[in-house]
Amino acid sequence: MFLRANAVLIAVGLLFLLASPSPSGAAPECLRGPEQCRERSMHPDLPEPKRAIRKVDGEETNAFWREQGVEFIRKQLATEPNKRQAKNVILFIGDGMGVTTTSAARNLIGGEEKSLSFENFPYTGLSKTYSVDKIVPDSACTATAYLCGVKGQEGTIGVNGVVPRTDCTSMLDESTHVDSIAKWAMDAGKWAGLVTTTRVTHASPSGVYAHIAERDWENDAEVISDCGADSGIQDIAYQLARGEVGSKLKVILGGGRKNFVDSTLSEEGKRTDGLDLIEEFKAANAQNVFVDTVDDLMAVNVTTTQRLLGLFNYDHIQYRMETAEDSPQPSLEQMTRKAIEYMSQSEQGYFLFIEGGRIDQAHHKNMARMALNETIEFSKAIAAAQELTNEEDTLLVVTADHSHVFSYAGYGYRGEDIFGKAPVNGNDGQPYMVLSYANGPSYENFYDTETKERRDPTTVVTGAHDDQFPSGVPMYDDSHGGDDVAVYAVGPWSHLFTGVYEQSTIPHLMAYAACLGEGHTMCST
Repeated sequence: MFLRANAVLIAVGLLFLLASPSPSGAAPECLRGPEQCRERSMHPDLPEPKRAIRKVDGEETNAFWREQGVEFIRKQLATEPNKRQAKNVILFIGDGMGVTTTSAARNLIGGEEKSLSFENFPYTGLSKTYSVDKIVPDSACTATAYLCGVKGQEGTIGVNGVVPRTDCTSMLDESTHVDSIAKWAMDAGKWAGLVTTTRVTHASPSGVYAHIAERDWENDAEVISDCGADSGIQDIAYQLARGEVGSKLKVILGGGRKNFVDSTLSEEGKRTDGLDLIEEFKAANAQNVFVDTVDDLMAVNVTTTQRLLGLFNYDHIQYRMETAEDSPQPSLEQMTRKAIEYMSQSEQGYFLFIEGGRIDQAHHKNMARMALNETIEFSKAIAAAQELTNEEDTLLVVTADHSHVFSYAGYGYRGEDIFGKAPVNGNDGQPYMVLSYANGPSYENFYDTETKERRDPTTVVTGAHDDQFPSGVPMYDDSHGGDDVAVYAVGPWSHLFTGVYEQSTIPHLMAYAACLGEGHTMCST
């Protein structure tokens, strides 16, 4: 009896609350029963839009959607597995590019119904990104996974799970080192190279050539700070310049000059060992070419170049939205085009790593507008690669190392600004943005810690390229997300990339297609 009375009181109370006047901008009130109202609150009937909803011609008809479905079936049936040996392999990494990022980015190219270049690839899958020690990984251990085929601990690169982060001794045991698919390609007589919008010594590109217990050991000063002057550890830039794999890479394009030069030799230098690894590169061979501007890069004669090194900033390459038209820094597409032009000279083929690295860094600062713009730049580079290669002999693989805690919320109308507010307010009467983050540095911009109330986010997000979007928990940087990331593939044996698999499976799939390494390949079967 007591329980029944309580249930009646709760039901009456819920009806009263749901029938009460809603705050300005809230969803229309519900006058139905408690159960129906609970359902309605999950899927609200929103106020009429203030302007016409953008629709594609024909979307309101049955025929439009039925024909679209039939056309997809035809396309799938016409796609036959390519079982030729891959001569070339290009791996594209969108750093931090989770599915919410790619979905939201479509709005920048005309609408949610559009597709990024790689979303038209015939085969897709999902990879699990966790590391040996963490549920949610970083870009270092994920690089080991998708390049070396082995998972390691967070913060480590090119070493197995035995090596803890920042351990100054265990990484010296070479039995813990794991080689990347770039080395497998070199061992097979192919060329290898890398392109990135970050420092070339940053976590993701380092996975191509380095073995290190700490991703931050990009120069010798960082190693000395953690391990002393006589640790025997070669920093990441040193490994790129003089290492077994790094010293043989045919093309290296990105940022990060500061890690290659001693501080006494250049104002931007960070090294303390007296080395100038850039000058060393140029002196090693008269046909080695070093460039630091986009004009010099575009002018490179690839037929007379032995190795190509381009370092276009002392740190990361600038965000594209912060790059002036006359900037000396190239776009990712420009670097991709030159790299492929150069690598295509290899008669035996090549492996090329290309990273859109600043998607991740914009997300870390809750700068959704720049993160999505970097995603579009990444898509342009992939479109260029498709244009310059032949899918009959070149395997293209596109994926992310991890996602971010980036949300794409309901329920905006078609055609509205994705960087704007949702059509209804929160329960506190304040608007909320379509795009937001679970955590990050923007928290105090949107929450008044004295009044314990949210600020109107539309007074904070004003349309600037570096707008920060709301975050729910205050943190110096937003965190990565632990959800699986998509994998897209086209070319020889791309049909193998379907399903859900460990991230460390990716290089084994690429190796199978191109007959690389000592594992299971199409040639070994």
